[in-house]
Amino acid sequence: MISITQLVATDIDAIAEAFELLGWNKPASQYWTYLKQQDAGERLVLVARFDGAFSGYVTLLKQSHHSEFMERRIPEVADFNVLPNFRNQGIGTALMDAIEAQARQLSSEVGIAVGMTADYGAAQRMYVKRGYIPTGAGLFADGKMPGYGEQVTVDDGLLLTFTKQLVDGQD
Repeated sequence: MISITQLVATDIDAIAEAFELLGWNKPASQYWTYLKQQDAGERLVLVARFDGAFSGYVTLLKQSHHSEFMERRIPEVADFNVLPNFRNQGIGTALMDAIEAQARQLSSEVGIAVGMTADYGAAQRMYVKRGYIPTGAGLFADGKMPGYGEQVTVDDGLLLTFTKQLVDGQD
């Protein structure tokens, strides 16, 4: 059974430990920052559990750091992870349904930025299937749009932005 709740302090150690076991750089300090941002009303963090075990999370920035979203006051799904051993069990879909429902309370549109490496391939496909379309702004590299002919590093900072129209009763 999947349950989704808002991040609380007692979640943080389990989350950090789960990612440490995977060798991912997601220390407890990141989630303490998220909790402070949530308490300040800047970010919402939803945590998924499958049969009681931490299985993933997603966050929503109420005010995006991407200029194209910020200018249009579009909230942004900013960090979304489902642990590998919990994938393909509906957890990602449940998290996205829940965060989009929260975004709908803020705007009729939601944004997301996704990495361009193969590591993000499943996420890229999921977002398109959920109705996200590219904004047409081009690639972002470390928070800025590179100019034509400019070289960029292909890493987690190379992003393409997408938006989705949120219609009541339809995510």
